[in-house]
Amino acid sequence: MDSYEFDYVVIGSGIAGLMSALHLSRLGRVAVVTKREAFESNTNYAQGGIACVMTDDDSIERHVTDTLDAGAGLCDESVVRQILAEGPATIQELIQTGIRFSERSEDEGGGYDLGREGGHTKRRVLHAGDLTGREIQVSLLRASSTNSNITLIEDCMVIDLITTSWLGLDDENRCVGAYVLMRTTGKIATIRAPVIVLASGGGGKTYLYTSNPDVATADGVAMAWRAGCPIRNMEFIQFHPTCLFHPKAKSFLISEAIRGEGAQLVNAAGEPFMQHYDPRGSLAPRDITARAIDNEMKSTGQACVYLDIRHKSPAYLRDRFPNISRTCKRFGIDIAHDLIPVVPAAHYFCGGVMAGVDGQTVIPGFYAIGEVACTGLHGANRLASNSLLESAVCARLMARTVAERGASLRMVKHISLPAWQSHGAVPSDEEIVVEHNWNEVRQCMWDYVGIVRTNRRLERAARRIRNLREEIREYYHDYLVTGDVLELRNIAAVAELLVRSATARHESRGLHFTLDYPETGPVAEDTIIADGAGEKV
Repeated sequence: MDSYEFDYVVIGSGIAGLMSALHLSRLGRVAVVTKREAFESNTNYAQGGIACVMTDDDSIERHVTDTLDAGAGLCDESVVRQILAEGPATIQELIQTGIRFSERSEDEGGGYDLGREGGHTKRRVLHAGDLTGREIQVSLLRASSTNSNITLIEDCMVIDLITTSWLGLDDENRCVGAYVLMRTTGKIATIRAPVIVLASGGGGKTYLYTSNPDVATADGVAMAWRAGCPIRNMEFIQFHPTCLFHPKAKSFLISEAIRGEGAQLVNAAGEPFMQHYDPRGSLAPRDITARAIDNEMKSTGQACVYLDIRHKSPAYLRDRFPNISRTCKRFGIDIAHDLIPVVPAAHYFCGGVMAGVDGQTVIPGFYAIGEVACTGLHGANRLASNSLLESAVCARLMARTVAERGASLRMVKHISLPAWQSHGAVPSDEEIVVEHNWNEVRQCMWDYVGIVRTNRRLERAARRIRNLREEIREYYHDYLVTGDVLELRNIAAVAELLVRSATARHESRGLHFTLDYPETGPVAEDTIIADGAGEKV
């Protein structure tokens, strides 16, 4: 069996993973493991931008207040303050890697063209047109690919983490490596390192409708839970209010920035409706906006609602939102003259692997950064455009902690990593089972664990997911491992965690709204699940 050794292994190639790798490359040899091509990540699809205080009429304190307000009482205020305070210096680091944010013309006063999104009381969102994520992804990949200390390993999917506890050793439990599937050859290898950084992103594909790309299958949360990490606040799934509603438009997001520039949410008659739900109207936070749209659709029988930005000139829209304008035009929608049909879709996991602001988990040598982690920044609802900032800041703080601890490959070199055991598994002749179970998990989650929940819906979901996990467990043992099977295994595991977390919260708070407990409780408490150690299926 092939085996690899590095000083540091980073799982994931979005902003969290690549920023982690760039920082760690100053300390030693880094492998960036990504399950498809390195360009494919949630970061690549981020449109809106990255929130940071950049002007004299704004302040960190104001950004903190907006974040805490959106988080519905569940944010860790000390974490919020630390991450937002680190923002300006982190933005400068991003700029030094070659990222170019949009600027205003001299006639407009110059400086960065800061946008405003739902929940923000000031313009503080740096962007690169409406392709901010792509600009970040291109720049960070360019910097990583020219760094001699960074090795990009594409088409490589992590199966499970290897810990000393799982190996049955008496030493302090720590992460020492991972089993990985080389997707192009089907071979399974070991990869060893004293420090492993999980930056694998979120899991929107757990739901039938999502703004996320196909790679977002919650792999990191599932593997960290199986390794014994506590999982926190998984019930808080952010549904982006405005995904393009068109039969041929797969997962295309209409950025919240378009509402920041004056677009109104309207019904089929062209009548604005958000003021009936929140005094902030179409700039209300995402949890309120998504529930309002869901209610409008259900109460009127409409298949969608609409965004109206027809008051802006065609030239302005082409310049500010080139990708949205171009994509909508491809589907026959001229955003300067037509209403834009939109629906909510699963977008972002506010919960995840319980981690410190520097990414440290309960397992020494194992860090979690970005959407896969739950640091306490987002609470019960993420403030728009805080996620890219969190990823970059926490990568920076993680590398600082690792440097202070002086991790060395010698710490794990004496530990033997056993070869992968297939236990008589054979190639599958029942691939249809994987596709069927995949669709059933996602449909079940959309129907029963969506924007509005009830005890009965959650009970139905729990039964179905439990039965599906049994089928997947049998399939996983009987047949040789493939990427599709691993993704199915992971979304099913995370679906169960999500249902368990939602069932445990007997209140409505932020993104978790249940008709059985419509009021918010007097005390904000985390939901923590910590029973996954040794669970390998």
